[in-house]
Amino acid sequence: MTDELLRVESVDKSYGDERVLTDVSFEMDRGDVTVLIGPSGSGKSTMLRCVNRLTEIDDGAIYLDGDCVTDADTNVNDLRRQVGMVFQDFNLFSHLTALENVSLGPRRVLGKEKAEATQLAREQLEQVGLGKQLDSYPAELSGGQQQRVGIARALAMDPKLMLFDEPTSALDPELIGDVLEVMRDLVDQGMTMLVVTHEMGFAREAADELVFLDGGKVAERGPPEQLFENPQHDRTAQFLRRLTELHG
Repeated sequence: MTDELLRVESVDKSYGDERVLTDVSFEMDRGDVTVLIGPSGSGKSTMLRCVNRLTEIDDGAIYLDGDCVTDADTNVNDLRRQVGMVFQDFNLFSHLTALENVSLGPRRVLGKEKAEATQLAREQLEQVGLGKQLDSYPAELSGGQQQRVGIARALAMDPKLMLFDEPTSALDPELIGDVLEVMRDLVDQGMTMLVVTHEMGFAREAADELVFLDGGKVAERGPPEQLFENPQHDRTAQFLRRLTELHG
């Protein structure tokens, strides 16, 4: 019996004449943390968006828990209930409080009663360190706090898989640590996570596998210690050396 949760098989994606992904394949078991790394424009965010069908693939297949979620007859809403996503620009509803932002999904999508959804939202916000900001509106929160609301909102749907699309790239440097701490807590709790980030300290410490995309192709993949200490390709070594110098 396999413990595989996500399988990406030979995925291709183009926008017009521009090929963004070519024959991308990797797999993840439950509890795995995989970090997609690579230069800007290498297809990392596109690959992430293909997993929950915010972007449709041209060829190949993606399986979640054994089901081919890229089939035409897949219920996309059901897929997105199982796959939480945290965006780099927060995407919170500005007219709703933190508590209301987090409780909205459980109420409208999962059909939970208001009291149950509110209690669930309260617990998730406390988990990300925002128990005292329940009634704050996004404009009253720092960028790091808004991102933590976004994480709580995704967690409130009880997903099988969490996707993080450069979750710290829009944050001031002093706020990045708070978000990474929440993500490390999720790693410790066994959450399966597919992450796009330039935070190489997090990638080295938290990832089970790094997948290096270059020009839309998987140039190299393996455990962090292999790619950092003994990369198999000069391009990988060059990229990681430069990124480590920039971001640590």
